[in-house]
Amino acid sequence: MFIGIPAERSHLFRVQPRAAVAVSDPTAWRLYPVYRQVYDRLQLALDAGLRAAPCGVEPCDCGFEPDDPVFVKPIINLYGAARRAGLYRAAEVPPEPGLFWCEALGGEHTSTDCLVQDGEVVWMAHSLASEHKDRFRPLSWEVGIERPLLAPAIREWVERHLGGYTGLCNLELIGGRPIEAHLRGSTGFFDLYGPHFIPAWVALVDGEPFRPPPPIPGGWMISVFSEGPLTEPELAAIAEAGARVYADPATPDRVAVVLCPDRALGHRLMAMLGNRPCEDLTT
Repeated sequence: MFIGIPAERSHLFRVQPRAAVAVSDPTAWRLYPVYRQVYDRLQLALDAGLRAAPCGVEPCDCGFEPDDPVFVKPIINLYGAARRAGLYRAAEVPPEPGLFWCEALGGEHTSTDCLVQDGEVVWMAHSLASEHKDRFRPLSWEVGIERPLLAPAIREWVERHLGGYTGLCNLELIGGRPIEAHLRGSTGFFDLYGPHFIPAWVALVDGEPFRPPPPIPGGWMISVFSEGPLTEPELAAIAEAGARVYADPATPDRVAVVLCPDRALGHRLMAMLGNRPCEDLTT
């Protein structure tokens, strides 16, 4: 059975596996002890050849100039939402336990879900984060994009780190360099993956005949960061666009997540919901 399903997404998981399968990071960390090392983001950065170290090790002692930007975040974060993450001058990194710093990366921020069979990727779906961020959190994701140039590196990473694993995993990249790995998929995108994805996942983990699902239909996932709830006109426009709206009780300042299968209408919703900030907050 699937374990760790968010209550608001339970309708997506009508087909259940016989095996115990994690849907959330805390559950995955518990269920897959052999592979839980992928949640160590400091080691992930070091394995990728990035300059990184625990906070307490001074970046300026590692070749950085005082004004060089470094990104600071928890070594392990099973709750997401960019908690305790931020961009700092190399000379001003906070000496807090449990955090690490890493050289700042540039380029596309992508998220790739992979179905994996015995340590080999058998299917993948890519999504692209918007350039605009709210405290380093993408304001939107374009779900279901083509990024064939990323596939070889992702396959190689899975083969090196997840040998023998069967199930779903996720790898986030910036500029083609890994920043996070998860032993679950992007649950927030599953509405846009089409009807064949979850049955294929179930067949895979249960050892049944597996057929890779077709390319996902995709669309837009829009985060609404605000102090107040969505208004009636906004809710009406979302419904008219054929989009689905979810509350997000787990993220205090994100009042809703909107999933729109129509890409053109998704652009209009982003503009209406104020998700095009005047200040560029990209990482």
